[in-house]
Amino acid sequence: MGLKAWFSGRNSRRELKKIQPLVNKVLELEEKYQKFSDEELRAETTRFKAMFEGVDDKKKKDMILDEILPEAFAVCREASWRVLGMKHFPVQIIGGIILHRGRISEMKTGEGKTLVATLPAYLNALAGDGVHVVTVNEYLAKRDAEWMGKIYRFLGLTVGILQHDSTNDERKTAYNSDITYATNNELGFDYLRDNMVVYKENKVQRGHNFAIVDEVDSILIDEARTPLIISGQGDKSTDLYERADVFAKSLKYETITETDAKEDNDDLYVAEGIDYIVDEKAKTATLTPAGVKKAEAFFNLENLTDPENITIQHHINQAIKANGVMKRDIEYVVNEKGEIIIVDEFTGRLMYGRRYNEGLHQAIEAKEGVAVQRESKTLATITFQNFFRLYRKLSGMTGTAMTEETEFSEIYKLDVIEIPTNKPVQRIDYPDVIFKTEKGKYMAMIEDIIEANKKGQPVLVGTVSIDKSEEVSALLKKKGIKHNVLNAKLHAKEAEIVAQAGKFGAVTIATNMAGRGTDIKLGGNDEFLAVADMRKQGFTEELIYEATGYAETDDEEIINARKTYKELLEKYRQEIEVEAEKVREAGGLFIMGTERHESRRIDNQLRGRAGRQGRTAC
Repeated sequence: MGLKAWFSGRNSRRELKKIQPLVNKVLELEEKYQKFSDEELRAETTRFKAMFEGVDDKKKKDMILDEILPEAFAVCREASWRVLGMKHFPVQIIGGIILHRGRISEMKTGEGKTLVATLPAYLNALAGDGVHVVTVNEYLAKRDAEWMGKIYRFLGLTVGILQHDSTNDERKTAYNSDITYATNNELGFDYLRDNMVVYKENKVQRGHNFAIVDEVDSILIDEARTPLIISGQGDKSTDLYERADVFAKSLKYETITETDAKEDNDDLYVAEGIDYIVDEKAKTATLTPAGVKKAEAFFNLENLTDPENITIQHHINQAIKANGVMKRDIEYVVNEKGEIIIVDEFTGRLMYGRRYNEGLHQAIEAKEGVAVQRESKTLATITFQNFFRLYRKLSGMTGTAMTEETEFSEIYKLDVIEIPTNKPVQRIDYPDVIFKTEKGKYMAMIEDIIEANKKGQPVLVGTVSIDKSEEVSALLKKKGIKHNVLNAKLHAKEAEIVAQAGKFGAVTIATNMAGRGTDIKLGGNDEFLAVADMRKQGFTEELIYEATGYAETDDEEIINARKTYKELLEKYRQEIEVEAEKVREAGGLFIMGTERHESRRIDNQLRGRAGRQGRTAC
């Protein structure tokens, strides 16, 4: 263990020791609230809210919240048991206290962070200033708002949800709710739109009081400097993009890596026959003197660096970056409509609606020979880093925060507390293996996969890019190993592939496992099998969605569909348990990474697919 890790762990242990008496108070109140009727339990919310009447001072409100924390947590815990059949474990109560205090709670993947958030969300909503629970995608926002929302509604609080297609009135209603579930994108764009309205009454947000950010490292670190941009239609794209692309394709380039010596790079810069240099780590492309001369000849210029040639120079720079740095099926994909879709480097997901700025997207369109879209001009912009610093109190939870502890402290003034698992982790973490050649590495990997596959042990192979996943897939095909591939190209099949990765004998290749949001269960995923069966029985997608959801309803058709879903779930649960035992005997889920990701957090997320609680992989 490194010195920094030791100090971090020591700090966490010290904080946990301080918190324990508060946890004990919550647990001591369990017996008291068990005796309450539903009406009496709901009346506690009214009693708590009455304490804040006439109190406008934020510090005074914070003091009241701290005073009622044990009771409010105990009430929420009892409501959760009555409504969802889930009762917060002591470690989850610790996580809730950490979040309430505006800190980051690091809880291992599979420890039930969704349920943890209900404790501080309920407590802080009592003050009447609103709580925002932030998730990474709309599916999770809707699922959690409906699922966990049952607790809040049972206790008399209102729950709002923001979706991409929500109207202005729906957004205003959602923000005026006690607790609002939304993605970071929706919150950020609503803030920008609010700053563009003419009349105050057209604003939808009512302030930034308290935010609980799920996958906090992904949103506040990985995407921190990603600008949210509202743009208007700009000038028509010029043919300079096509001309610059033709020029860029005529050039020769060399790629330098982090391991190259500086003097070698300097020699490359003046070497004959090299027109531009690509820096792999910095993701930049730079013309050499030879390249500058070719540019002047191609565009018939006296001096490329003259101020009047700045536009041409910019187009050339973007064209060489598009051709030398931006790799198809890694940074972006080209869909069937001929659109350039950005691939999120941290999750491997396609980022629909996002475009590279400063003409880079147009340069890639020219490179790929698709229609070059019109340029746009920025009307309003903000980064996630600046947006989330608007909140009076900010907290977050994730399975991998310690690796970015310094950044959280310096940028957001947030400290990270590591919370122990509810049960000991059974996963065995092996050290990295270094190979002399890439070919040798892949051959050794394939041998290990074949060996595991022979005994029926499910294997999950994590890769850093689409082309790497396809390379591994090709090698497995040659050996006749049946497998599934999950990457940005197969986004629609994501849930199906991930859900069944724990089946006996399954082999799955996945690009970037961070924040996938789907559990890998040993023996297979009973929920997915139940849904597949409902499709065979002729249930519509809309009805299946409602059957697997948690929204309140009086609709007989939905109630019957939910009954069918529960029956199928129980049926497949029993079938899977037999296969799950076979998987356990074979050694559980075997995780293998082809190489290290740029972010250590994604390595940890991949590792965290195994050793999860409950019926998930271990």
